[in-house]
Amino acid sequence: MSVGLRRLTSPSDGPFRGVVVAFSAHLANGALQAAFGGAKLALGFVDGADDVVALGPDEGFGETRHSFAVPADVVGNGREFRRRAFERGSHAETLPAGRNDRNDPESWASASVPFTCVIPVRDDLRALEGYHSAQVDVRVRLNTNESPTPPPDAFRDAVAAEVSRVEWHRYPDRAATALREAIAESHGVDLAQVFVANGSNEVLQTILLAYAGPGRVVATFEPTYQMHAQIARVTGATVVEGERADDFTLDPSEVERVLTEYQPHVVFLTSPNNPTGLVEPADRVQQLLDLAPGLVVVDEAYAQFAGWTALDLVNDETPLVVTRTFSKTWSMAGARLGYLIGPTWLVAELEKVVLPYHLDAVKQIAGRLALRYVEDMDDRVAQIVAERTRISTELEAMGVTVTPSGANFVLFRPNGHDGRVVWQGLVDRSVLIRDCSGWPRLANWLRVTVGTPDENSEFLSALAAVLTASQTDFQTEQNGADR
Repeated sequence: MSVGLRRLTSPSDGPFRGVVVAFSAHLANGALQAAFGGAKLALGFVDGADDVVALGPDEGFGETRHSFAVPADVVGNGREFRRRAFERGSHAETLPAGRNDRNDPESWASASVPFTCVIPVRDDLRALEGYHSAQVDVRVRLNTNESPTPPPDAFRDAVAAEVSRVEWHRYPDRAATALREAIAESHGVDLAQVFVANGSNEVLQTILLAYAGPGRVVATFEPTYQMHAQIARVTGATVVEGERADDFTLDPSEVERVLTEYQPHVVFLTSPNNPTGLVEPADRVQQLLDLAPGLVVVDEAYAQFAGWTALDLVNDETPLVVTRTFSKTWSMAGARLGYLIGPTWLVAELEKVVLPYHLDAVKQIAGRLALRYVEDMDDRVAQIVAERTRISTELEAMGVTVTPSGANFVLFRPNGHDGRVVWQGLVDRSVLIRDCSGWPRLANWLRVTVGTPDENSEFLSALAAVLTASQTDFQTEQNGADR
């Protein structure tokens, strides 16, 4: 039996944009279907049509079809969608065939039939927000810790040549063997100790899917990389947060307190830490290994800029993994490639949760070829470290508080100035850095990625101008208050 169509007249102020929801106990073949509480549901997305066409009962259908139209501005706002649905009676209107007077965006739901078509997000995810970093069209972009320079031309040519021979009709090597062999050789470890994924974030997610989840505890030490806690919560794990000292170092007594009190299944330590830039000492990692009842994850996204790595501590007898990324030192942020070095038994367990053929052929080629250009990478790192020193020195000369950094960025606080105002002042001068006020205990702190020498000079000049203008405005306000 076919399903009839009911045409709804668009609002008087222009074409209707939104979604039409229709549901009943039966739907004919060909309709988009999903089961919700015994009912069947069909969704039709509409954008700019003069009329909205919704599924409706035909003469032989033998039952009343229930449907409603939802404005696009409401569909785009899940919270508002739910609010309107339930505040207006948590019901959808029953419309007999031929009715077309309920397309008013302000009155699309009324009481008649229980409203069961909106599925709320999981309870434990309602308070979460996605990852946010300002994307602004500026001349100097120093907010996401990318490499300031691209890979060498020889790398581009080599990748292009191999990609031209990819068998596009075949799946990629599921085990990414050649890439893992190249990574293993670069670190002097066994192939079976290497796991690769789409960026280090997917590496972290895979670890947490395997070793965290509902009923398990994940520990972090704030402020630190936000995605550790975010991904852990998405898997359903409970996150506990230890506190760093006032200078953002990690006190051994705080480490002992967190591990003893909460007995976490997974502990994260970022070194160099993001966003502070501090390098964790080797004895802090060893303390974690001595006390932690579960897995220790050392996130080394910025390790090549520092003088120490935890890689030497990885072996099959120790529950330790070290994660790395190609985004920073290898100038491959656009590729999204990351990996970990860990015990062979742990890498084998990750196969249980990773999706099949998760790493595409182009990424495997690019990562393998990048490792042939170690000297170019070392040169980039050396230039970034030198520029990092210059930035820190000049910031201190401006009277700004600077945190010692072992990464490709510098965290600083413009004393006596509102951090958000300084950030906006830089944007107004076409320079974008990171406002870290959203991190725990980082109100008025800003983070600048080390760019090219010219970019860094422009940032420093713009910051000096912003601080001077901000101080002048402050003094003017003070003088006015005194008078």
